[in-house]
Amino acid sequence: MSLFKGTRITWLGHSTVLIQTAKGTNILIDPFIAQNPKYPKDYVLPEKIDYVLLTHGHSDHISDAVPVATKHGSTVVAIYELSAYIAGKGVSNTLGMNLGGTVQLKDVAATMVEATHSAAAQDEQGTHYVGVATGFVLAIDGGPVLYHSGDTNVFGDMKLIAQLYHPEIAMLPIGGFYTMGPKEAALAVELLQPKMVLPIHFGTFPPLTGTPKELASLIHDGIRVIQCEPGEMIE
Repeated sequence: MSLFKGTRITWLGHSTVLIQTAKGTNILIDPFIAQNPKYPKDYVLPEKIDYVLLTHGHSDHISDAVPVATKHGSTVVAIYELSAYIAGKGVSNTLGMNLGGTVQLKDVAATMVEATHSAAAQDEQGTHYVGVATGFVLAIDGGPVLYHSGDTNVFGDMKLIAQLYHPEIAMLPIGGFYTMGPKEAALAVELLQPKMVLPIHFGTFPPLTGTPKELASLIHDGIRVIQCEPGEMIE
């Protein structure tokens, strides 16, 4: 499919997404692996993960950030306070940024954008402030513009994300309960106007009842809703 232009996207269950560019840059977003009941059991990550991007500090988004970064030699990219928290856990390469900022990650320009969600991290020492919830827009050199919204409800400024960055493929939560469900995600699609939507953050746990089929039934302007199994590569 020409839209991808050599970019490969693999949804690994929940909000974990692997992005591989045509030029060989590997980016893993929100690694939730060991305790993720939807992570494909036999899936093996690439030997090299250049960057790990974290949208916020909840355990189902950062629990495997430290082991992945350590094993695969990754730089962890997150909002400033969360990057400092991860550095304190022993990750040697971190990059702390903030809302509205853009960093160049090899052939990918990564811009941090808003999300509406809580964001604290919890560990054996208690609950920690680690910045606010975020999303990422990834503009791939010679490839598509991707948007991973992180955990969020729909919000009106998604229209600004569309106006500023023109995302072509949007990764949006649809499970409900902790994030928006299909009804709200359909409005998010209307605001963002991507060409494709990859639903995430659904079906992992019993409360996350939204489905891609339900989302697709609410979208009527030709935007494709990708329906795939965890571990299935989209390209």
